Amino acid sequence: MKNLNKPIIITTLTIFIIYLFGLFFNYYGDWLWFKNMGYDSVFDTILLTKISLFTIFFFIFIVFSGINIYFAYHRGSQSRNNIPLAEDDPRQQILRLFQRKTITWFWAIVIFFFAIFMGSYGSADWNEFLKFIYPSSFHLKEPIFKKDAGFYIFTLPVYQFVVSWYLFMVIITSISVLFSYYIDNAFNYTARKFNIAAKAKNHLIQLSAFFALGVSAHYFIKLYNLLYSSNGVAYGPSYMDVHAQIPAYWTILVISLIMTLLLFFYPFYKKIKIIVSALGIWVLVWVGFVSIYPVMIEKYIVKPNELTKETPYILNNIKFTRAAFGLNKIKVKPFSVDQNITYKDILENHNTIKNIRLWDRRPLIQTYKQLQEIRLYYNFNSVLVDRYHFHKYTEVVMGARELPESAIPARAQTWVNNHLIYTHGYGVVMNPVNEITPNGMPNFIVKDIPPVTSVNLNIKQMAIYYGEKTKQFVLVNTKAKEFDYPKGDDNVYASYAGKGGVQISSLLRRLVYAWKFSDINILLTGYLTDQSRIMFYRNIRQRVATLAPFLSFDTQPYPVVGKDGSLYWIQDAYTTSNMFPYSEPLYQNPMERGINYINNSVKIVINAYNGDVSLYVINPKDPLVQTYEKIYPKLFKPFSDMPHSLKEHIRYPTDLFNIQTKMYNVYHMTDPKVFYNQEDYWEIPDATYSYGKEKMFPYYIIMRLPDTKNEEFILMIPLTPSKKDNMNAWLCARCDAQNYGQLIVYTLPKDKLIYGPMQIQARINQQPDISAELTLWGQQGSKVIKGNQLVIPIKNSFIYVEPVYLQSEEGQIPQLKRVIVAFKEKVKMRKTLDEALKAVFGVTTDQMMNPQQSTGKHIRGINVLSIEARKALKHYNNALNSLQKNDWANFGKELQQMQSVLSKMTQSETKSSTNPSEKY
Repeated sequence: MKNLNKPIIITTLTIFIIYLFGLFFNYYGDWLWFKNMGYDSVFDTILLTKISLFTIFFFIFIVFSGINIYFAYHRGSQSRNNIPLAEDDPRQQILRLFQRKTITWFWAIVIFFFAIFMGSYGSADWNEFLKFIYPSSFHLKEPIFKKDAGFYIFTLPVYQFVVSWYLFMVIITSISVLFSYYIDNAFNYTARKFNIAAKAKNHLIQLSAFFALGVSAHYFIKLYNLLYSSNGVAYGPSYMDVHAQIPAYWTILVISLIMTLLLFFYPFYKKIKIIVSALGIWVLVWVGFVSIYPVMIEKYIVKPNELTKETPYILNNIKFTRAAFGLNKIKVKPFSVDQNITYKDILENHNTIKNIRLWDRRPLIQTYKQLQEIRLYYNFNSVLVDRYHFHKYTEVVMGARELPESAIPARAQTWVNNHLIYTHGYGVVMNPVNEITPNGMPNFIVKDIPPVTSVNLNIKQMAIYYGEKTKQFVLVNTKAKEFDYPKGDDNVYASYAGKGGVQISSLLRRLVYAWKFSDINILLTGYLTDQSRIMFYRNIRQRVATLAPFLSFDTQPYPVVGKDGSLYWIQDAYTTSNMFPYSEPLYQNPMERGINYINNSVKIVINAYNGDVSLYVINPKDPLVQTYEKIYPKLFKPFSDMPHSLKEHIRYPTDLFNIQTKMYNVYHMTDPKVFYNQEDYWEIPDATYSYGKEKMFPYYIIMRLPDTKNEEFILMIPLTPSKKDNMNAWLCARCDAQNYGQLIVYTLPKDKLIYGPMQIQARINQQPDISAELTLWGQQGSKVIKGNQLVIPIKNSFIYVEPVYLQSEEGQIPQLKRVIVAFKEKVKMRKTLDEALKAVFGVTTDQMMNPQQSTGKHIRGINVLSIEARKALKHYNNALNSLQKNDWANFGKELQQMQSVLSKMTQSETKSSTNPSEKY
């Protein structure tokens, strides 16, 4: 036995030391990463909290279990020494195996193992403990226990965890103590009689007292958890919960505390009948008061008068759910639909019309892949909508050209290629959402490699080291030149010139990362120099989740070209919780309650070249983000610090908008009677893509909202009544910085039929000329794709726009071939949006040229003279600015340009009046 002890101890210590070294290498590698980005304080806070919690829970378990097992071993000595075991008793083998010293080591190892587990279990909840230490107030008290909502988000989770951890500790310790008494034969069953040593009985009863104390605490927690009850007609405590469950839980809590005292003091009175009687009372109360009584209250008091009894609790649910999801900030405005706009109104809203998105992202990404990936190793993960100020406010679609490891040809996937040569993607592709070339392709305003641009867009640093598909680590500034971009049949190579990644200059650091990534080549390669750097966590979602694991993230980060010519990613981040009282969760299942609080409080900007990450607080009033700012004072920046060129690109995130829309469809009903009967339940309408049906997805659009003067970038979705297709409202979120986050729902008259998307789709399908043409295309070896239908509010009316794409089975490049426009009873399909609009509104060429109906010359629905007039005014203002600066050369240049524009305007007007039959 002694010979076995030494190798067991040596093996255990060796494994433990290797584990510690691995832990150190992993944490040290991450600490270097945090430090390189300037956020080592965040890492230190998290690590120190984990270590502190591990230490606290580790030693609490060791002390509690160690003392109890020590007493069990020594109190079992009398039975062990004086009550012999039968030769065939399995405990004989255990006693032969363990001598006195060996049993000490055995219990030490068992306690140490469980202490590590319990310490790790405790440290895993580090975020809840940090929030517990730095709480914030919501200034919103729930009406049952009069606690601020902050108590349930910051305090209650820690209480719950401590109680569950404590009960787990007591159970593990009790099982260990029972096992110790069992092998010592302190209890047995002989001659139909259960025998137990007095000391063992006293010990086990006192352990039961610890368990009873945990049960008391458990019912104390259950009182507060009633605020997440789903027993009533609305989420949160119902009439039955308040008038039956709460008194029942208080009763069982008090009895449990009495049981705890009786069990603790049993050795002083030693009357087991008192314990048994108290336990019997506890069971009777639990069965009668906790289980049966609430059912009787629900059946005979609540059900006959349910609306009356539940009304106060329905109101609580509505109030807190609307607060948790930001629905109480939605402004409700009437939208009086008259459907009497004319083509003149279309012209007056030409900025809206010229930004109607004809390019659906789903066929467009296939076009990007076919036309702009350039080489097979490039890839577009997504194409996303944004807007830029060029000569006008322009809505665009943009994609970033990345280079994922999986796209490298199999034969070329060597370690050097994967980690040293093919290190980054290159460039972006951009096209306006509504412009089409004659062959039905998007009009790329940024394209090719190196990027070629036809607009005023500063493009300098287009290398993409950090993106959506960059997962593997790479080594830069090595002796191997990095592939930068292809140029004809040759390649351009470059060396990284930024500060991204961790410098890997020392042998220790190479060893650390070789261990961290399980890659010995990092240690052995001869390509590294003193200036080499290792980049990892390059996937932007993984990057921000590693930096701020306490936040939740939107599924659609999007690229932005900054005024400095660099490429950035903007990632929306949320503070979330599933502990907001009374608030309806997004989903419920037996294992987990869905989130019932969400706030888009943080905008994250990631530099695609350096990997720098900046977190800007856009909603400083959010109590959760206030708490995180207290915990990590160096992590967050005020939104005012975000560069203006990036503020121009913030947008309301679609994930949050979808969640709020889903909740608002129910919680716009604030009248408890209407809510109870679900009389006015709304839905997101169905839509078609290709010929399949799916739920409509919200869409970004530049338009002028009612009662506003200028066009702005918004996110919107039409809404329909439940199980009906007519439209009864539309919801929008304002995205431009000055109005960011404002939500408005425009309600439609209930006495009018306003067509919803599926009703318009049915009318499109019923048009013989449209159906015939689309059917003909489908029979000619091509696939017809009906794109996203957009509902566009214009003044007090709606027009409906749906693009139609044609995809060759051979070429697989979708082409935009037709645009369908619907207004009132008219549905027309033409080659362009402008032609379809003119057809719907009955505009002829003669009407276009009649000066009494139209001023100026119109091309594609834009008043040319009006545009030229703005150009002239611009040159005039530039001339005045030059005059103030005494810049006479530029002053003369601007006057000449203004004169040229005015001359063109005069010629156009003369030509229009003398040749009215000219076709445009």
